[in-house]
Amino acid sequence: MTKKIFLTGLVVSCTVLALSIGLIFGILTDVFERELTDELAIEAHLIASAAEEYGESYLRSLSAKDRRITYIAKDGSVIFDTAADSETMTNHADRQEVREALIKGEGSAVRRSDTFLTKTIYYSVRLSDCSVIRISADQNTIAATLRALAIPIVIVFFAAVLFSAVLSFFVSRSIIKPINELDPELPGKAPYPELAPLTDKLSAQHETIEQQLRDAQRSKEEFKLITENMSEGFVVTDINTSVLTYNTAASKILGIDKGQGSILSDFCDAAEKAVKGSPAENELRIGDKIYRLIANPVYDEEKIIGAVIVILDVTERSERERLRREFTSNVSHELKTPLTSISGFAELMMSGGTPDETVTDFSKSIYDEAQRLISLVNDIIKISRLDDGSVEYDKENIDLFELSQEIVKRIKPQSDKMKLTVTLEGEHACIFGVRKILDELIFNLCDNAVKYNRPNGTVDINISKENGRTVLSVKDSGVGIPVSAQDRVFERFYRVDSSRSKALGGTGLGLSIVKHGAIYHGADIKLESEENVGTKITVSFPE
Repeated sequence: MTKKIFLTGLVVSCTVLALSIGLIFGILTDVFERELTDELAIEAHLIASAAEEYGESYLRSLSAKDRRITYIAKDGSVIFDTAADSETMTNHADRQEVREALIKGEGSAVRRSDTFLTKTIYYSVRLSDCSVIRISADQNTIAATLRALAIPIVIVFFAAVLFSAVLSFFVSRSIIKPINELDPELPGKAPYPELAPLTDKLSAQHETIEQQLRDAQRSKEEFKLITENMSEGFVVTDINTSVLTYNTAASKILGIDKGQGSILSDFCDAAEKAVKGSPAENELRIGDKIYRLIANPVYDEEKIIGAVIVILDVTERSERERLRREFTSNVSHELKTPLTSISGFAELMMSGGTPDETVTDFSKSIYDEAQRLISLVNDIIKISRLDDGSVEYDKENIDLFELSQEIVKRIKPQSDKMKLTVTLEGEHACIFGVRKILDELIFNLCDNAVKYNRPNGTVDINISKENGRTVLSVKDSGVGIPVSAQDRVFERFYRVDSSRSKALGGTGLGLSIVKHGAIYHGADIKLESEENVGTKITVSFPE
């Protein structure tokens, strides 16, 4: 910028100097021309007066060195000339100054030489006999003057250029110095009013950057504080599955040493799926521990830039689920045989083998309950197999409202016994699913709402459509579920109060069946409960 200001100032100075010299010479030449014309006018009038009095003889006596005097007749022929032979000269009637003199009494004209280095100024005065006295003189043009003064002009010009260069240098430095001393981080007051918008913008930008740095540092510290205090492993990779960062828990679980550049081979599949846009979940066994690996892609707008991998220790949960699945399967198979026998004996009793009518009635009840238990056991086995995806069911369009009406009728004896008010509200809503599983799902929700309610309590069942989903909710006014147990109530055989559940005939499978039925239909379950207030379970089915 200094160089640009210097060159600009120098060019401007040289241009102004050249124009000034030309203008000055032009003005001086014009002034000298007018002065010379005035002198010639005075001299012409004086010579004309003398010629009127003394005649042609006076003219012939004149011998001016720098003036040329010409005596011209009325018809334009030259009678006498101090600088040339009159007989060889052409007629001057067409000359401007002569014509003006003949018409106006006096006239003037300026004519340049062929080389344009000089010009001749003419002044004419008419005599009483209509003859004309003309006087002329030569004057240098601007070009001639400049050529004559070439060396002084060049000297002056270069001296002025040198002075302008020195002045431009110091001026440019003095202009740029405050700008160079401007601190971009703390610009302060602008050295020039024109720079005020720039300094204001720099100040605002500096403040914005400082705030962003503070926010970034705070976010980094918060991120570090959170991840370092996580019991779960946390790993971040780039698009090439190279490890960018990880927490202490991940380092301990995976045995990652500081400076390791790539994720362990066991995790490559999940990481590669994530960076390709597909979330991945796997269970891995490391030593005697079982971990669940959850990998998700990280997006910058629509572009995947890496993956986040969370490692959860699910050893206890996996082992518990395994044992409970085995127990469910074993119990189911063990119960099926004696129940079948009970059904057979009851059938014999119904045939009339026992004459007592009361025994016959009991036998019939035993038979009915045995059949129901067999059916329930079969359902448990199917739900257990549902975990493995080994059983396929026929699906159909099912109206949840109508199905709920049937279940309300089924639980009426038990609800009447506890003097409960059971209400079914909402609208008819169909979903595509398995009737038997949905029946068990709704029945177990309603059965729990009745079993764990209070006398004279309420059970509210609602079917509705919300945000394109079919929502089933069952709300009771019962004993509620403690907050500490709410995460586990959907586990198989888990009981909040074992003694109460056994007294009520509960097996601990009800909500587990609900959970598996919801999973099978791709539904979400939401539990809301407060001790001594009641429980509300909502199942949201997709379209």
